[in-house]
Amino acid sequence: MPPATPFVIFDCDGVLADTERDAHRVAFNAAFKFKNLPHDWTPSLYGELLSTGGGKERMRRFFDTIAKSWPDNASTEDQQSAVLLELHKLKTRLFNEIIETGSVPLRPGVARLVDEALSAGVPLAVCSTSNEVAVENIVRLLLGDARRNAFRIFAGDVVARKKPAPDIYTLAAETMGLEPGKCAVIEDSEIGCKAAVAAGMRCLVTVSTYTKGERFEG
Repeated sequence: MPPATPFVIFDCDGVLADTERDAHRVAFNAAFKFKNLPHDWTPSLYGELLSTGGGKERMRRFFDTIAKSWPDNASTEDQQSAVLLELHKLKTRLFNEIIETGSVPLRPGVARLVDEALSAGVPLAVCSTSNEVAVENIVRLLLGDARRNAFRIFAGDVVARKKPAPDIYTLAAETMGLEPGKCAVIEDSEIGCKAAVAAGMRCLVTVSTYTKGERFEG
């Protein structure tokens, strides 16, 4: 690990593990089914929805612009927020059950890179728009307790604006007391890359199932 890189930040979904199609999407659909909602996100539709960061935000976009109707006829902001919160809590539980089966592995090279960083004394973090419990579960189960304890995790609603806004990366740098220009971010998506660059950080891209055709600029 280059000595000029004092801090490495990983995205979670698509970087640590390729979770979107066969874990997050499946969990959303299972939550819809559990609630007797007539929705099924196909792989292609879910790929479109991924341009919106955050699970609750993704569902809001879907209900507003694609389904054009809300569960329980939720019409006010408070009602809609309550629907999203309930669905997302259920979806997170179902997602964690999938992760706990071991059916979604670490991406190749992740454990080696983490170990090299730790050996070089490089601090590590994960910055993700996913729910904090889900991110914690992925890091702990797939990397093990010893590696997990070396990470700072910034996830979910810890910031109001999700990627591509830079807020979560800015928060990580401020919390850790580090200069953004000396942080290296590993991302798989265009919106994640934009967030890192907007925060003044360097970004390395490793494309995943859904991001192979995305444009990465800056």
